[in-house]
Amino acid sequence: MATRRHPTARQVRLGAELRKLREAAGLKAREAGSLLGANSVQMSQIESGVAGVSEERVRRLAAHYACADADLIDALVSMATDRTHGWWSEFRGVLPQVFLDVAEAEHHATFLREVVITHVPGLLQVPDYSRAVFRYMVPELPESELGPRIEHRMQRRAVFDRAGPTPYETVIHEAALRILVADRKVAQSQLREILAEVEKGHVTVRVIPFDREGFAGAGVEMMYVGGPIPQLDTALRDAPHGTAFLDAESQLARFRGLLNKLEKTALSPESSRDFIHRMTKEL
Repeated sequence: MATRRHPTARQVRLGAELRKLREAAGLKAREAGSLLGANSVQMSQIESGVAGVSEERVRRLAAHYACADADLIDALVSMATDRTHGWWSEFRGVLPQVFLDVAEAEHHATFLREVVITHVPGLLQVPDYSRAVFRYMVPELPESELGPRIEHRMQRRAVFDRAGPTPYETVIHEAALRILVADRKVAQSQLREILAEVEKGHVTVRVIPFDREGFAGAGVEMMYVGGPIPQLDTALRDAPHGTAFLDAESQLARFRGLLNKLEKTALSPESSRDFIHRMTKEL
């Protein structure tokens, strides 16, 4: 059984879902492993994403665990047999693994929902805006590090450019639109880019103005990634060590509730578009 040195977040999630099914069935790792001719160590490797698992083995395990959820089983099989080498693969060994994991999650998403307070969402940033954000890091990144990060961020927008673009909804606070991360020229370009994406129809933007009453969610920033079925949704949140991938149902339910609350607080998509138009003229 070949093992991986650096499993992706998607591979780790597959293993975690198989572990959940085993635990729900009340079985030990060694008991499940015996069905596959594997020991408890090998089962641990499968359930941690370190080792791969075939379609036949996923289905055998699901049957042994008495899992009757055909949609979940099919989704796990798809994850297990996925051999996609997306554009993000070219950044392996160049950027931290989490950058690749985020791009892969977005690539497979059925929908994306995001809330940002202090920066324009990465998926909507223009190159000069991204450059200013990455340049602010301490210590300052050399061009050899800066260039790939900007290029990666721009290529993430492939989810909008492909046939059948991924639906994307974002709540942006007025602060993110007004903060001059670079200069006014870049700020104008950034606002126009947001409007251009909105006009294409696959991006929905809702703005929370400074004077909006009832907004106490300044600390909420996250992306919610829709899976092939709701059980495989994921929430992405920035953490001190990098982006955290969260998938416990209690966490997902909490984040869905927060997103819904923030969307109700924000202006409507139409009013938000007009709001950004006015801002562009003011700069």
